Amino acid sequence: MIFIFFIFSLGCSQRVVDLEQVNPAEKIVIKFSHVVAENTPKGMAAQRFANLVKERTGGRVEVQVFPNSTLYKDGEEIEALQSGAVQIIAPAASKLSALDPRWQLLDLPYAFADEDAVHKVMGGQIGGRLFDGLRQYNIQALAFWDSGFKQMTNNVQPLANRNDFEGLSFRVMINSQVLKKQFEYLGARPVEGLFSNLYHDLETCKVHGEENTLSNIYSKKLFKVQPFLTISNHGYMGYVVMTNFEFWSGLPEKVRKVLEDTLLEVTEWERERALKMNQEGLEQIISSEMVQIHYQTEAEKESWINVLSPIYYEFKKTYGEDMVSMIEHLLNNERNHRP
Repeated sequence: MIFIFFIFSLGCSQRVVDLEQVNPAEKIVIKFSHVVAENTPKGMAAQRFANLVKERTGGRVEVQVFPNSTLYKDGEEIEALQSGAVQIIAPAASKLSALDPRWQLLDLPYAFADEDAVHKVMGGQIGGRLFDGLRQYNIQALAFWDSGFKQMTNNVQPLANRNDFEGLSFRVMINSQVLKKQFEYLGARPVEGLFSNLYHDLETCKVHGEENTLSNIYSKKLFKVQPFLTISNHGYMGYVVMTNFEFWSGLPEKVRKVLEDTLLEVTEWERERALKMNQEGLEQIISSEMVQIHYQTEAEKESWINVLSPIYYEFKKTYGEDMVSMIEHLLNNERNHRP
């Protein structure tokens, strides 16, 4: 079992480890690169992690956080991690499908009822397979953070039915065939694009719309150039916090222990913060009075599910039925046990 399950099983108590007095020659610098804004759940959690590590190691370990693609963009950060140019990244899980296409499992539309269902899947056998598969690429998974559930935005019209997507283009994250299929089945044209270019691509009408979590839509000011928002919760987006395996293995055991405990604490904090910030993002977007918001009805949801259901068949056929069958079994049990 890999490290992520170890950190999830640790206690929640804070620990301050009394490390040796810092010798500048022995200082450990960890570059943490990510592509979103500082005032997002991931951005704030990365900085919180850095601050706590500095405090708990007496300055021996310095985590330097580089947000907003200031070091590496989508498509560059994984290679940078593997080469050792950075030590920690936290890409969206979809972007890992270039290494292992099974990560697209998390992109399947309407696969999860809520964040707890996601955490249960990723904390069990399915997550174990996905995380273990990263080792061959010199990558060690450290934690799994939430961004939340995605909503649809565009600059043409409200999106209620499949016909509303006809003739529109939508930016999708790189590497995910499932996300491309999602928009194709809805009748739209998917266009791969970098997150760092997203606002510009929307502002210049390179694409008509996109899908994202509310915290990203608000923090990146996408709502200012996307006057139509559909609250659909049609897909989940999460981040895999990961490190270079050789680097991690070479750290002193005492230092790794501080990092492990701190990541556990920050992961719990980040998940709570993501829920709160998505709600706050929606409230801020509403108060801006710049966006027409459509809340998907149950009938519309069922219609979308029917339209998108072939994606499950294609995913099973291409990547094997076992993982999809496991997730369906787990989620069915979850639904049956709810009051």
